[in-house]
Amino acid sequence: MSSPQSPTLMRAEDLPYLTDDLPGVGGEIKLEPHHFVVEEIPLYEPSGQGQHVYVRLTREGWTTRAIQNQLANVFDLRDVDVGCAGRKDKHARTTQTFSLNLPNVDEAEVAHRLQDQLPVELHWVRRHRNKIKAGHLLGNRFRIVVLEPGPDAFTRAEAIVETLRASGLPNFYGPQRFGREGDNAERGREILMTGRGPRKRWLRRLLLRAYQSALFNTWLVRRIDHGWFQQLLVGDVAKKLDTGGLFQVEDARAEQPRLERDEITYTGPIYGSRMWWADQQPGQLERRVLEEAGVTEEMLDRAHLNGSRRRARLLLDDLEVERHPDGLLFSFSLPKGSYATTVLREVMKR
Repeated sequence: MSSPQSPTLMRAEDLPYLTDDLPGVGGEIKLEPHHFVVEEIPLYEPSGQGQHVYVRLTREGWTTRAIQNQLANVFDLRDVDVGCAGRKDKHARTTQTFSLNLPNVDEAEVAHRLQDQLPVELHWVRRHRNKIKAGHLLGNRFRIVVLEPGPDAFTRAEAIVETLRASGLPNFYGPQRFGREGDNAERGREILMTGRGPRKRWLRRLLLRAYQSALFNTWLVRRIDHGWFQQLLVGDVAKKLDTGGLFQVEDARAEQPRLERDEITYTGPIYGSRMWWADQQPGQLERRVLEEAGVTEEMLDRAHLNGSRRRARLLLDDLEVERHPDGLLFSFSLPKGSYATTVLREVMKR
């Protein structure tokens, strides 16, 4: 028998809109790869020296994993010798950098083999000291066409864009996080409650992380409901956006201007046994969400979930909309770990 559903668990389709008072544009997305363009923003540039060869390429119709496999085959490498910073959608036009452990193959030969054997657009080939690992990126730039929007769509879109640029956007986890059927979080909760679940370790971790993500979304909705979305509070665990360092907010009034300049942001709980808890009012809210879900820190420890903090509010300074022959074109950039769907759902309201 399944464990009862958590009364506070927010499903992705039930998340509120920050711009609820503004009508959406409707429409569809991603009917063709060139309607959904993603460009990875590197964390650093290759130095020109080292045993790894970085290749910057653009592809359509391939998953990241499939491209990694092809690169390994072309250069007779082990899977572990091909690195990348993150997974990208198959149904998109994606520009991404991969690393290849090739100390004895020169760049010209690498370029020749890639252009001859893979259906990709190659931008450059350069050497660097280390392999690219998961998370080695600043973020992603997007250019997304919303197809066949409804009446008066451009005017509606402009109003939403203007509001989001002024207020910021909740950094919700998107529906991709919760699986094709949308039930990964509930399956993760059942593992946490009962200790039972899939034997495959990677699948258990996937489901447990989905539940952590759903709890974060639930917490963020509650914070918005309290009127604290654009406000820094004493006790918040804040993040310095230039260095990534975390600190506890002691003087909220003094730190608020830094929040508004997007120098810092408050963070939310990725619940775990070693997570840095917020204090005072923010901490009380974090603990209340967990308690109402029926979860204890002992459960988190038993499931080997250490926990972390996640940026809770995004500023969209470069969010733009323009008319497109097929509808509306939206362009914006997001930090790593954030979802383009969180932007599009506010605009489309579907």
